[in-house]
Amino acid sequence: MRIPRLTRTSRLSLLLALPLLAGACSQWNGKDSSLRPDAQVAMASQSPEALYAAGLDALRQERYQQAVEFFDGVEREHPYSTWATSARLMSAYSDYMRNRYTEAIGALDRFIQLHPAHRDIAYAYYLRALCYYEQIVDAQRDQRGTEIALAQLQEVANRFPESAYARDARLKIDLARDHLAGQEMNIGRFYERRGLYSAAIGRFKRVVEAYQTTNHVPEALHRLTECYLALGLVDEARKSASVLGHNYPGSPWYQDSYAMLVQGARSADGSGPGLLSRAWNSIF
Repeated sequence: MRIPRLTRTSRLSLLLALPLLAGACSQWNGKDSSLRPDAQVAMASQSPEALYAAGLDALRQERYQQAVEFFDGVEREHPYSTWATSARLMSAYSDYMRNRYTEAIGALDRFIQLHPAHRDIAYAYYLRALCYYEQIVDAQRDQRGTEIALAQLQEVANRFPESAYARDARLKIDLARDHLAGQEMNIGRFYERRGLYSAAIGRFKRVVEAYQTTNHVPEALHRLTECYLALGLVDEARKSASVLGHNYPGSPWYQDSYAMLVQGARSADGSGPGLLSRAWNSIF
């Protein structure tokens, strides 16, 4: 993200203001503590350039709460300055750095709404997507947040397809889709363990159809083979195994599926036919 360049005059005023600002920055009680009240009052007399520089200094030193206060001070004390817009974006970044995602998203929403043509608008969209992406929970829990993150990342890729942000967003889209596929697999396995094969089939088919690029597909096809055999649908089981073998011929999941369908074949771990296969052969 670009930072507004300082003119010769503003560089001079910034140089003169730095000693006072250094004193204000020193009035803190920890890495993420707020400025003392007297320092906050002193901010009103500082130029926007000086406040912005103090915010950057606090940011570099990982004093993120102070950085937020300095950047917010630019907008509050000098709302019509050329620095105010950039300060709003930097304040959101500071909140992001201290994992205050709700505050960062709120600030970024306002920035995007008020400055749709800003030179750093692509970064604003990207940073907002990151705020959602970094809140993705593991695949064992509700994935509503993953779906939101996926939509935000896709918006970055669609709006700014040639940017570096879009390239990174596409990588994260793949990871987010993998999370969603993982949740479908968890639910499908749960159903299968309890003998709810029709419900399990619905979940595994969704992985195969909606998340074809994820690494969950081979197992999903194998689980479909298991479920179809458990229901006595041998033709459907063979179809699933055939798709698995065609697309993932070297997969241990295919070897396991093959062992269930072909008498005498061994599973991936070297053992004999699996339980379902033995049961099937004993019946027919």
